[in-house]
Amino acid sequence: MDVSVTSRQIGDRTVIEVTGEIDVYTAPALREEIASLVDAEHTSIVVDLTQVSFMDSTGLGVLVGALKKVRTLGGDLSLVINEEKILKVFRITALTQVFAIHPSLAEALA
Repeated sequence: MDVSVTSRQIGDRTVIEVTGEIDVYTAPALREEIASLVDAEHTSIVVDLTQVSFMDSTGLGVLVGALKKVRTLGGDLSLVINEEKILKVFRITALTQVFAIHPSLAEALA
């Protein structure tokens, strides 16, 4: 399955919406979108993963790298995850302690 990565501005936050599977083949699309936004000085980012059906370690690596980059610029990156199987990957890797994770986009933007 392919991945779709789009972004939009909501107030002072940039929301990246991801649909599909994030794996070794599709993760570069997410990495490139985040990098281009950060290069354009968008450092308040919410990554909406509610439409993601699968994520492997490559996807986790992209998100961790993005979080480090955004934080060095004084920004923040939070995630929206409502799918238990995706959230489980973050729990197993203890990344729930690293990322701000919200169950809905509305809560992430609040």
